[in-house]
Amino acid sequence: MDSANQDINLNSPHKGLGSDSLSDVPEERGAVAVSPVTLPPGLTEEEAEELRLELTKVEEEMYTLRQVLSAKERHAAELKRKLGLSPLSELKQNITKSWQDVQTSNAYLSASSTLDDIANSEVYKKTQETLSQAGQKTSAAFSTVGTAISRKLGDMRNSPTFKSFEDRVENLKYKVVGGNANGESAHSPNDSNPVQDNAPF
Repeated sequence: MDSANQDINLNSPHKGLGSDSLSDVPEERGAVAVSPVTLPPGLTEEEAEELRLELTKVEEEMYTLRQVLSAKERHAAELKRKLGLSPLSELKQNITKSWQDVQTSNAYLSASSTLDDIANSEVYKKTQETLSQAGQKTSAAFSTVGTAISRKLGDMRNSPTFKSFEDRVENLKYKVVGGNANGESAHSPNDSNPVQDNAPF
């Protein structure tokens, strides 16, 4: 019998599963062994035995339910594969559904309504207008300051103080580098210590 097409009956002893479909479900039965453990106060040996039996029964039911769930998951995966549904398309559908749920939630609608009220209020409009004017004035001020600095730097370049400073830098460069002011090396190719062609570096 094909496990994908069988009806799972939770009341049947086999729960609708063939023996081959149970092989991949790990057995997690809780083996409740009767051990020489002292009983909690107020619990008789008969009550403890009854509780152990009930625990065993519950654990067997859990085991059966895990098997059923595993079979259902395999069946669902097979159906999705046949329908061409991939995990990515499922994720996209879940995100879309979640976003629609958010948009229709009371909290979202309330917040949206509140934001609309704020955006349409006179205080908001005045604040927006004030900030816009402040931005325009700040931009104009920076432009004016930039123009003034450029003009001052141009004036300084032509001033006698700057010329004197420039001359001092040229003199210092001449002393450090030597007679070549165009950036060439201070050593000429005719020096007595030529650079070796097979230098280690």
